Amino acid sequence: MSQYKSDDFFDIEGIADEEYYFQISDEVNDERLFVLIIYDIVDNKRRVKFAKTMQGYGFRVQKSAFEAMISKRKYEKLIAEIPGLIRSEDNVRLYKIRGRGQVYSWGQQKQPEDEDTVILI
Repeated sequence: MSQYKSDDFFDIEGIADEEYYFQISDEVNDERLFVLIIYDIVDNKRRVKFAKTMQGYGFRVQKSAFEAMISKRKYEKLIAEIPGLIRSEDNVRLYKIRGRGQVYSWGQQKQPEDEDTVILI
């Protein structure tokens, strides 16, 4: 469960503010990188495997898009791992975004899960 209310993610105009997603400032953080991974993978089996792999890096924001806040080491691992998951007919794009930037988002929103939450049963 997220620690934020859904209203916390949007300003008055309904624009999603990245700061609520990642709790990062306008300052550039050279230790962690915000990345956007978008993909169009033809084969269903490859697409499912790719999506499961991306879940290890970040969270799904659309059916074929993931966002992640990762270390430089994990970024390099991601770049090395992607070519082994796809074929020539597939298309994957990875955008490295420095600093806070701004994310505009309309429609149904997916909120990231709070990774610090521990559930004991």
